[in-house]
Amino acid sequence: MKICVVGAGAIGGFLGTRLALEGSTQVSALARGPTLAALRDQGWRLHECGSQLRAPQDLLLLAVKSPALPALAPTLAPLLSPDTVVLPAMNGVPWWFAAGIDALGARPLESVDPGGIIARAIPAARVVGCVVHAAVSTAAPGIAVHRMGRGLIIGEPQGEDSSRLQQLATLFSRAGFEVRTSARIRDDIWYKLWGNMTMNPVSALTGATLDRVLDDELVRAFCSAAMHEAGAVGARIGCDVHEPPDERHAVTRKLGAAKTSMLQDVEARRPLELDALVGAVREIGQRVGVATPNIDALFGLTRLFGRVRGLYPHA
Repeated sequence: MKICVVGAGAIGGFLGTRLALEGSTQVSALARGPTLAALRDQGWRLHECGSQLRAPQDLLLLAVKSPALPALAPTLAPLLSPDTVVLPAMNGVPWWFAAGIDALGARPLESVDPGGIIARAIPAARVVGCVVHAAVSTAAPGIAVHRMGRGLIIGEPQGEDSSRLQQLATLFSRAGFEVRTSARIRDDIWYKLWGNMTMNPVSALTGATLDRVLDDELVRAFCSAAMHEAGAVGARIGCDVHEPPDERHAVTRKLGAAKTSMLQDVEARRPLELDALVGAVREIGQRVGVATPNIDALFGLTRLFGRVRGLYPHA
């Protein structure tokens, strides 16, 4: 199997390096700038459990930040054969999410796929959905640092148990991941989103680690209110969350004084993944008739914060 990892940052480095070390596949990466130079000079490096692993396409593994994908997707055509599988290991609501959900209509979500440009370049039929449960950061270009978690949930968008799904499950299991296949991958995507759609932007706005966000009772209550709204939106599209916010907060507390990916992006002056994490929930709520005042406020505040710092595009 030939695998190309598009986006050689934290998650891309974590997945790609372990796949290369597994030894049965040919792994390459699409990178640019300092990351490209680091990969050429020193190879891919993963710091894990105190040691450093080094690594020298039937599967296209997308691990880029969501703001980059609309411009990038049309350039990927040379990497796609009729049988290429695309696995998006990305945060938030993916571009293909609305396909097949009657309540959302036939239009792509403008918040994550403006004008449908990604869907035209990467049709949903190519996609196997993916949720990554791991704490990984980028120490320097070409160096990923894995803190905890090896969970990987994969599933066909329409829920079937396909041969390509089982092949991917076997591959990632051999590479050391804790893999679960899902017949309802949208539910898994929505559940992870429900947990991090507030923590990410709140930490970006305040500069606070997760423990400090949850320690402030007023901030925690605001996050819970937004999560209740996201739960109501999810119920309208068949992605029910059967858990109160406080139980999810208890899980988040186990991460300790961790920095969210969005806070790391702010500190590195990278574009904010705000649309995939918050804007898409707001847009879906508008389409299905669920009011989201707390989510709206969180989106507006973080959008303005990003625009002032040049991390989010102006209208």
